[in-house]
Amino acid sequence: MISRITHDDEGAETAEYAIVIMAAVALAGVLVVVVQSGAVSSIIEDLVVGAFTV
Repeated sequence: MISRITHDDEGAETAEYAIVIMAAVALAGVLVVVVQSGAVSSIIEDLVVGAFTV
C-alpha cells in the first residue's frame, strides 16, 4: 500500500512536458503578435538597416 502511494506519479512527467509545450506555444503566439505590430516592426527594421550600414 505504501509503495503504491509513493509511486503513484506515473504520467506526471508527460503532463508536465505538455504544459511546458503549451506555454511555449502561447509565448510564441504572443511574440508573433508583438513583432507584427507596427512599432516593433519599425524598431527591428531600423536595427537591421543600421547593422548593415557602417
